Amino acid sequence: MLRGLLIAGALLYAASVIATEMPVVDLNAGIHRIQAEVAHTHQARTKGLMNRRSMEDNHGMVFSWPEAGRHCMWMRNTHLPLSVAFIDDDGRIVNIADMTPRTDDIHCAAKPVRYAVEVNRGWFAQRRLAPGARIGGLDKLPAAE
Repeated sequence: MLRGLLIAGALLYAASVIATEMPVVDLNAGIHRIQAEVAHTHQARTKGLMNRRSMEDNHGMVFSWPEAGRHCMWMRNTHLPLSVAFIDDDGRIVNIADMTPRTDDIHCAAKPVRYAVEVNRGWFAQRRLAPGARIGGLDKLPAAE
């Protein structure tokens, strides 16, 4: 009986982990690659990179919304220093903000955008990527919900 309960519990846990995993896509900014988890649902966008303690270089998260807007990000419960690029429908970076961990500071798109990409802080600057640079691979994202 106990063994059956343990197996059932393990199966439920495994199913919940699988159900919450986000799709991953390869994005690029010229020769620079980002392996990005995709936050395309309200639940995934709300959680973002919260509670993570580390992230590999050239990894990040791309947020997509069903409609373009002046979307905003914050860092509550996020332990990693991040940079966020807000990206328009054409894949062009509109603006980039460096964000401080565990703060409620709001960082918003300078004009309506459909996407945002978060990476380790300084990633864009180290690669000399600025507003106007193009992010490729957004066409591979699942439809935003």
